[in-house]
Amino acid sequence: MKTQLATVVGSAVLTAATVLGAQTAAYPTTPITDVSYGASYISGTLTWYNRAVGVDGALRAVGCRRAWVGTYDASGNSLGARSTSTKCDVTYSLDDFPPVPADVPGGAAYVVVCLDDASASSLDCELFYRP
Repeated sequence: MKTQLATVVGSAVLTAATVLGAQTAAYPTTPITDVSYGASYISGTLTWYNRAVGVDGALRAVGCRRAWVGTYDASGNSLGARSTSTKCDVTYSLDDFPPVPADVPGGAAYVVVCLDDASASSLDCELFYRP
């Protein structure tokens, strides 16, 4: 009887660990690279959630710059966008940048990250596909 109970308890623990492991799987990420203009740049990580894309990292502004992030579906339709305010001669943390909406099944297919000037004109943009 003790052997059967130990087997049942062990099986239940293994099943619970498997289920919990599946629930805590990490969301896919993509490094933000090659978004720069002169000495200004955006670096960090995109996190691909089911209906949004998170942005963490930094905006290095030499002069006055903005970071802009837009999400798109597979057909190129815009799903959402966010931007920082203008930042001048500073390294600004993007760790509090709100997730960019992508409220469609499966989330965004790709993201465009742009480094803009003070008047929101793009200086450099890079496209990042969902992994």
